[in-house]
Amino acid sequence: MMTLLIQKPGIFTSIQTLGRTGKRRFGVNPGGAMDHGAVRLINTLLGNEHDTPVLELHFPAAEILFEGDVAFALGGADFTAEVNGVAVSNWRCVHARNGDVLRFTGVVKGTRAYLACGGGIVYERALGEKTKRIESDLRIEIIKTHSSRPYHNAQIASSLVPHYSRFPTVRVIDGPEFESLTAISEASLFREQFTIGKDSDRMGFRLEGERLYRIDECEMVSAGVTFGTIQLLPIGQMIVLMADHQTLGGYPRIAQVIGHDLPLLAQLRPGDKVAFHRVDIAAAERIALQFEYDIALLRAAVSLRS
Repeated sequence: MMTLLIQKPGIFTSIQTLGRTGKRRFGVNPGGAMDHGAVRLINTLLGNEHDTPVLELHFPAAEILFEGDVAFALGGADFTAEVNGVAVSNWRCVHARNGDVLRFTGVVKGTRAYLACGGGIVYERALGEKTKRIESDLRIEIIKTHSSRPYHNAQIASSLVPHYSRFPTVRVIDGPEFESLTAISEASLFREQFTIGKDSDRMGFRLEGERLYRIDECEMVSAGVTFGTIQLLPIGQMIVLMADHQTLGGYPRIAQVIGHDLPLLAQLRPGDKVAFHRVDIAAAERIALQFEYDIALLRAAVSLRS
C-alpha cells in the first residue's frame, strides 16, 4: 500500500462513494457523492469499480502529498490542479510519484471536484457509513493493484464529459403530484428560470423564482423521495433534494430530475440558475441506457490497455 498525506484539509473535504444501499426502509438515507457521473467516469478510467471511494473536494481544496507512486484522475469541477507546479487536466489519467504534491489554485468551473486513485482508497468506517470528513495531517491508504498502473495519455472523450455551467437546463419527468399544479404554474415550471438559494446544501437546493400554485392546497401523507425529487413548499417555492436527502417527505413531489442530469445540479452554488425541460419516462430511460453503454465502452477500452 501507499498513502496520501493531507497536508492541508481544504473546505469540506471528504471520502465519498456512490452511497449506501438497502437501508432506506430503516430511515437511513443513501448519502454519497453529489456528482455520481464524475465519480463513475474517473473510477472507470482507472480500472476501478464504479463505487470505489474517492475524495470529494471543495475550494479552497486540500493540498495532498503522494507518499508513493500511483495513478490518479480528477473529475467534476475544474479547480486548476497542479502537481509540483505543473498543470494537470481533469478527466485524464495522471501518474504521481513519491514526493509529488497536488495543489488547486483557482476555480474555473463547478463546485465539487473528485480525486480517484488507481486501486482505490481504504478507510475505516462505522457500520453503514459512506462518508468520512478529512482533517489535516491525515494519511489515507491506497491499495496498489494492477489497476493502479498508469495508462499513458488515457483520457475520457469530451462527448462523455458533463457540460457543466452556471445556468444549466436539466431534464425532469412528472412527479406523482405534478397534476396538482395549476395550468399556469405548470407552464411557469418549464418557462421560468430559478436561482439556487443561499440556504442550499447537500441535503437540498432551495430554488427562488416565480411562485407556483396547486389546485388543491390540502396536506398529503408523507411519501418516498429520492435524489433529484423536486418538492413544492407551502410558500410556493421549490426544493430539489440532493445526496443527503431524507427518505420520506410530506410536500408535493411535482417533478423528478433524471439521473443523468443530476451532476449538472450538483456542480451549482448559491446564486447560480437552473431551468427545467420536461421529458417522458421513455426518454429518461433511453438517456440512462446510453450512458451505461458509454461507460461499458470506456471500461472495455481501459481493459485493453491493462
